[in-house]
Parts: sequence; structure tokens; C-alpha cells
Amino acid sequence: MKTLKQFFGLIIIFILILPAANFGQSLEELIEQGDNYYKKFNNQKALEVYQKADVMYPDNWEILWRISRAYVDIGEHMPASSSEQEKAQLEKYQMAYDYADRAVKLAPGESITYLRRAIANGRIALFKGVFSVAGVVNSVKEDCEKAMQLNTGGREVQSVANYVYARTHAKISEKWAPARAVLGLGWADLDSALVYFDKAVKLKPNYVMFYVDYALALIEDGNKQKAREVLETAIKSPIEDEDDEVRKEEARALLKKLK
Repeated sequence: MKTLKQFFGLIIIFILILPAANFGQSLEELIEQGDNYYKKFNNQKALEVYQKADVMYPDNWEILWRISRAYVDIGEHMPASSSEQEKAQLEKYQMAYDYADRAVKLAPGESITYLRRAIANGRIALFKGVFSVAGVVNSVKEDCEKAMQLNTGGREVQSVANYVYARTHAKISEKWAPARAVLGLGWADLDSALVYFDKAVKLKPNYVMFYVDYALALIEDGNKQKAREVLETAIKSPIEDEDDEVRKEEARALLKKLK
């Protein structure tokens, strides 16, 4: 009889302890765990941790924008050589947009939420063709402007906001101005791109991606000397993004052409 009571006692203790074991991680611990995977470029594992956090702590904007970021990073590295693969990639970008949009609604005073929505929308625009989805491109512009206007999140968030805004100007300005104006994209110009690229690299120095795209805009503007300096800085910069090695190779190839 005593043994039976001890058995049931252990069962009750197990039932009481199990929920605490499963749900003992705090929001901060889960964010840190997911961010550590992100820093190691393990986007899938980061997403899984953020999704777990979303279940445990629903409707948290800090989690939602990170899920959006993970979906973008996963989508960027998916194969897209068939229509099915392209569809799957676009679905990732659309999911990224949905999560960022929810984050904006929960935290309308935070720059990062608008920035992540701008990035997701930018990916969708590039996928579909920027000149076929002018409304989406204009949304990217508006979200970048809002992120910069709010000026929250620190130097890194603001540097990326300036970079995305600059890149949007640079990409749209590739098309003949009168044709862009008809599409409602007449606001874009290369001079603005150069201004905001410069702001981005000053806010966050030694970030390869910023320098390479800045150099491309400088080359387009005819400023080859400045482009060389920027490309040399890109090559010397540390690896901080999973695509930095590829961008460095691009920088070396561009520099070779300019010499």
C-alpha cells in the first residue's frame, strides 16, 4: 500500500514539474537563444526558437519582427530554378511581411517594425519586378522614412533603414525618369541614394554589404575614385553577414575593373 502511495506521489510531482520544465524559459532567454543562432547564420534554428517564443508569449512585437527577419533570410537562400521553388520562396517573403505587419500594429513607435516590413516588401518587389509593383515599392519608401523619422532602435537599426532607403532610390533610378514618373516612382534619384548610403556607412562602419552597394551607386554616378576607396574598405571589413564573402568577391571584381 505504501509503495502504491509513493508511486502516485511521484506521478503527481512529475505532472506538476513538467509544465515548469517546458515553459520555464523566459522571453529574454528565448530571444537570446534565437539571436545566437541568427549570429551563426543558422536561420532555420533561429526561426524555430522564435516560433516557440511566439507560442509561449503571443503577440509580442520583439518576437514577431525577428520571425519576419528569419523568413526573409531563409527565403533569400532558397533555390528558385523552378516555378514551384519560386512559389515557395515568394511564400516565405509574404510570411515575413505578415509578421512584420503585425509587429508594426503592436509597436507603431518602434523603427525596427517598419524597417522589417520595408525589407519584406522590398524582397517581394524584387521578386515580382519593382516596376510592376509600384505600390509595394512606395510602401518600402514610406516605411523607411517612418523608421528614420521615429529614430528608435539605435545606430544599427538606423543604419539599415538608411541603407534600404538608399538602395531603393538606387534601384528605382535605373529606369528612365519620365517612365518612372508615369508609374508613380518619380521620387527616386541617384543623388539621394548616395546621400543615404553615406549616412548608412557612417552609422555602421565596416559592413560589407553597405560599401559594395554604395560603390555601385558611385560607379553609376561616375565617381570612380570614391568607388575604389569604398570597395577597398569593403574588402577589409569583417564578416558579419552570411553573404559577406560573396559580396567581397563582387567588390574585388569591381575594383579590378576600375584599375
